[in-house]
Amino acid sequence: MKQFLRWIILGGTLFFLAKALMDNWIGVTTIRIDGVGWAIIAIATGVTLLAHTWAGWIWTWILQELNQPVSSRQFIQVYLKTNIAKYLPGNIWHYYGRIVAAKNANVSGGAATLSVLLEPLLMLAAALIIIVISSSQFAAANTTLVIQVLQLLSLAVVLCAIHPRFLNPVIRFLYRLKAKKSTATTQPTVPFSLKSYPLRPLLGELGFMGLRATGFILTISALGSLNVNQIPLLLGAFSCAWLLGLVIPGAPGGLGVFEATAYELLRHHFPSALVFSAIALYRLISILAETAGAAIAYLYERLAKS
Repeated sequence: MKQFLRWIILGGTLFFLAKALMDNWIGVTTIRIDGVGWAIIAIATGVTLLAHTWAGWIWTWILQELNQPVSSRQFIQVYLKTNIAKYLPGNIWHYYGRIVAAKNANVSGGAATLSVLLEPLLMLAAALIIIVISSSQFAAANTTLVIQVLQLLSLAVVLCAIHPRFLNPVIRFLYRLKAKKSTATTQPTVPFSLKSYPLRPLLGELGFMGLRATGFILTISALGSLNVNQIPLLLGAFSCAWLLGLVIPGAPGGLGVFEATAYELLRHHFPSALVFSAIALYRLISILAETAGAAIAYLYERLAKS
């Protein structure tokens, strides 16, 4: 049933995007990118690569919050090398790769697993914060009071879920449950409970979302004119689309869900052809940046070993 639901979601979003392309095909074909536009696209690619590198650094902060001293350089490389695996079916293989790499670096298995669970939660909280702050920019056309209240409640739930007072009892319960099922008599010597609220990683994830949104905004500006007062709208719409791409199943890397959501949120404020072209181009920029990050991390590792 779960697999069937994933195919339904993926098929529905692809059908929506195909229809949007057909409706705006003539407008899309008239869009041209000049020399300045290509330069902006190159900058957008660099900013997106910086965002993923920054996210890898935040991952090391999360591990340090769990009392796991790690090498920032080494784990940023791991993050970048595994990031491209999120496009594989299942949308979990980048997490699996990071857990395996962390355990190979003598990080507690429990801490490694918890770190890759905390990371998307912190990203989710950061995206919700941006959405709540900027939702007034597109509230009239796309949201209602009920939805705004749900946004606030969702943010409150996520912020509470990552608080040590709530998270640590869950960790201890799961650990005891695992210990009862295990035949081992020894206990891990390194604890992996949160000692304090992960404020620094949360602020870091806000920076990550800001960098990702900047890449998207630059992409739109490369294709058409953009006013400064439209930036909060784009920031909120991007965060909302990115969040849905993260949480909705059946969309590896948010593929399809992000595009469909961003198109629906922005087509009332910008020409539809411009929105569709920018969204498609940004997906290519994202994949290029993630591929470049993985390649750079791999080459750096090879050079370090030689």
